[in-house]
Parts: sequence; structure tokens; C-alpha cells
Amino acid sequence: MNPVPHQPPQTARANGIELCYEIFGKDDAEPMLLIMGLGAQMILWDDEFCQQLASRGFRVIRFDNRDIGKSSKLTGGKPLKPLELLKLRFLKIPIEAPYRLRDMAEDTIGLMDALGIKSAHLVGASMGGMIAQEIAISFPQRVRSLTSIMSTTGNPKVPPPTREAGAMLMAPPPKTKEEFLIRFAQTWKVLRVGHFPLDEAKDHERALRVFERGLNPAGVGRQLRAILASGSRKERLHAVKAPTLVIHGTVDPLVRPEGGKDTAASIPGAKLMMVDGMGHAIPIPMWPQIIDAIDQHAHGATARH
Repeated sequence: MNPVPHQPPQTARANGIELCYEIFGKDDAEPMLLIMGLGAQMILWDDEFCQQLASRGFRVIRFDNRDIGKSSKLTGGKPLKPLELLKLRFLKIPIEAPYRLRDMAEDTIGLMDALGIKSAHLVGASMGGMIAQEIAISFPQRVRSLTSIMSTTGNPKVPPPTREAGAMLMAPPPKTKEEFLIRFAQTWKVLRVGHFPLDEAKDHERALRVFERGLNPAGVGRQLRAILASGSRKERLHAVKAPTLVIHGTVDPLVRPEGGKDTAASIPGAKLMMVDGMGHAIPIPMWPQIIDAIDQHAHGATARH
């Protein structure tokens, strides 16, 4: 395989903030934006995963969402308390949030503007899938195709995370580097569900890289508030025109499989791909089928365009 052209990380002004981004692939290839999930830096789209996608003829752009990694840190929003979650769930009392998923969608559009991209293939994981859905609803002309991975519609009827995955989400942030390294490995063990030696072997190096780029626990809290304050997209998703692929693991403990099924059922003509034995992660052994699916979907959408 020829080496894929690569532009090192840089920052762009987008929607009034700074976003850190990185590009794999040729300048004239079809643009594909990878949107990461809650509290996850862009490097959790693994370098090799990005290179493999780029080698299929895409200009792959990964970036840190606001409040994470090297992108702008915002302010406000106290840590989320279980009481607020209970009030939301049982009394429908909305959660306060300094910003919402719509603002994060506008960040992504701002990045596209800064890079001179009129429309792109969007691939979002978890919260990134929610942001990609929001873009497909609110900025349909900017979306060539939508791939929503391990995400959901915000529909409150979708089952909540497992107790173990939920507890991990609400756990207080680690205080030291050592605590962070241990927590990182524990978190991915819960999310991946099962034994993935190739990934486990890389966890330490991945965690160090995340730590060195900088942690922002308050920002993760604000992102979580943004998800919860944004409510359900289910009805609005009926209007999505972009060719849509929904990918979800059959054993996802955080965004349950029903979340993927609900997404596919809500978007006209969406294709649903359930990946057997996949949790809330994209483990290395599952890359080939996931990269193939994204590649075929995006190129198929272009052919129809």
C-alpha cells in the first residue's frame, strides 16, 4: 500500500472557537469528516483506521470537538448529579447546559467552511453520531452521506446504559496520571465487552497520548449536559435525505443496540448493520468490515448523487 498523504494537526477558527484537526489522504479526494464521541479526543479515531479509510479514496479529517483535546475549552456547567438525571427521566425537568449538540454541529460546519468544503461524508461515533445526525437535519446540503456508529436518537424509550457502563460515566475523574492510565484501561475493558488482545496491547500507549494532549474533565461534563439538554431527534430525523448507514454492536453496554435500531427506523431508507459481538468501541479485528461498510456506503452515495 502506498503511504497516505498526511497533514499534521493544526487549528482552524470555526463557529467562534478554535478546533484542532488533522487530515489523511489526498487534497482532491472526497472529504470525510470523522466526529468523535463524549469526552473522546480525535486520536481515538486510530491513526491506522484513518489511513485505511484514506487509502480507499477519501480525504479523512478528524478533529477534537469543543472542550476536548487541543480545541477550545469553554466554561460553565457544574458536574452532573444523579438527582438531575432522575428529574429529567421521571419529571421531565430539562437539564441546564452551556451549549447543545446543535452548537457542536455548527462547530463542524464552521470547520468545513474553514477548509473550503461545501459538502462531506459524515461518520460519527456515539455523541459524534448525534452531532452528525443534527448536521444532516439542520444542514442537509452539507452532507453527502451519513454514517452513524453506536449512536442513538435521544429517544427516552431506548434502554439506558448497563449499570456498569452508567457508573463509569458518572465516576469522578482520575486525579493523577497513574489513576488515569488505570481508568483508561478499565473503561475500555467495560466498553469493548470481551477480550481484544490487539487493542489491550495498545491501551497504554493510547492512554499516554490522550493524557499528554491534555484532559478536561469539566469539558466532558459540559458535553454530557449538551447531549441530555438536546432532547430527542427522533421526529426530526424523519426529514433526513442523506443516504444513511447505521452501524451498531450487538452487545453495546453504553448506547444499547436499540439506539442503533431506533436511528435506522427513524431515517427514511437507512441501512442498519449490526456487528456481532461489538460493544461501545471499534476494536481492531472489526476494522475490515466497518471500513468496508463505510467505504461502500460513501462511494455508493456519490455514485447516486
